[in-house]
Amino acid sequence: MTRSIAPTAIADELIELLDDATALSLDQLARGCHMAPDWVLARVQAGVLPAETAPGSTGSGQWRFASATLVRARRIAHLEHAFDADPQLAALAADLMEEVATLRRQLDLLGQPPRSLAD
Repeated sequence: MTRSIAPTAIADELIELLDDATALSLDQLARGCHMAPDWVLARVQAGVLPAETAPGSTGSGQWRFASATLVRARRIAHLEHAFDADPQLAALAADLMEEVATLRRQLDLLGQPPRSLAD
């Protein structure tokens, strides 16, 4: 069962975690992207979201997620909802968006203005 909650600001506890670069739990990630833990679990199992298992533990209850995964999960959830995209298509679009952002940062470092797609 997937449950979606209307988007709101990230909870203060998640802001602190993001600032401290501390890993998020499955429940924290689910709350941060306004989805049910089952939604996150399905995306991890499909290879759409990366998860790390705590050393010496087994099962999804011990997964830890990097703060960047929260941004990715929120983007994928938005794409799935807004465009009725399946998880794999939403992940591909998120990959492309992340790549474009990386390339734009590299251009900024080189002092080059980004070109539009029409050029």
